[in-house]
Amino acid sequence: MTSTGLSPNHGDRRGQRPEMVVLHYTGMADAASARDRLCDPSSEVSAHWLIDEDGTVESLVPEDRRAWHAGAGTWQGRDDVNSRSIGIEIVNPGDRPFTAAQMDALVDLLDAIRSRWQIDADAVIGHSDMAPGRKSDPGPRFDWERLALQGHATWPGPDAAARPLSDSLDRIGYPRCDPEIRLAAFRLRFRPWARGPETAEDRRCAAAIVTV
Repeated sequence: MTSTGLSPNHGDRRGQRPEMVVLHYTGMADAASARDRLCDPSSEVSAHWLIDEDGTVESLVPEDRRAWHAGAGTWQGRDDVNSRSIGIEIVNPGDRPFTAAQMDALVDLLDAIRSRWQIDADAVIGHSDMAPGRKSDPGPRFDWERLALQGHATWPGPDAAARPLSDSLDRIGYPRCDPEIRLAAFRLRFRPWARGPETAEDRRCAAAIVTV
C-alpha cells in the first residue's frame, strides 16, 4: 500500500465511526485520472482507498476521517453513509471485468479494514445498493460471489421458504423506493443479467440471502 498524496476532500465523522464499506468503480480510463479527480478540491469527491488495475493500493483519506464518496442514500436504515463508511474506489471504466490483481488486493484490504473496525460481511456493499436508481457501481461485472466465498460479502445460501420480495429486500437493507428501481438494484448485485418483471427466482434468491 502506498500514499501518494492525501486528498483534501474530507471532514469530521460527525460522531459516527466506520460500520460499513462501500465499493465503487471509478468510471474513468485509468488510475491517474481517478486520482486527480479524487484529490481535486474543486471536485468535492474522494475515497479512503484507490485500487489500480495492477493491484496497487493507495491511501487517499485517513480512515478516521469522513471521505466524500457515497452521497445521498441509506443502508439497513442508516443514513449519512459517508460518516458511517469507508469508501474504496476500484479503477475500472465500468465496461469490463475487474482484474485478478485488483480482486486479490481488495480481499487483503478488506481483511485489514474489517479487522480494524469490526465490520460485518453484510456491511460490505456496493454504491448501487445504498443509492438505487442513482448509482450503478461497482456494476454487473464485479465478482461479488468471489468476495463472498472469501468471507467479505453476502451471497445467497441454500433455497429458503418463499416470502414477498419487498420483505426480503427490507431485511437485507435496501432503501425503500419505487419497486422497479429497488428490484434493479438488487439484480445488479445478485442477478446482474436478469431482465423484465419480478420473478420467482428473484424472490427465491432474496429469501436465501436473508437466511444466510
